[in-house]
Amino acid sequence: MSVPKVPPEETPEVEGSTASAHQERPDGGPWEHPRAILALIVLGALMVAAFFVVRLIGW
Repeated sequence: MSVPKVPPEETPEVEGSTASAHQERPDGGPWEHPRAILALIVLGALMVAAFFVVRLIGW
């Protein structure tokens, strides 16, 4: 008799393990890269600040 197949989103049980199969964590998408999001926020803030600095100088 063949071994039953495990769905791709589950981890198969290990031989001799007392734990049951668990669901894998889904991909977090952009939330997996908080430094990239922070870099975009800082870049935007610097661009807005630069706009006001240029207006103050009067270029």
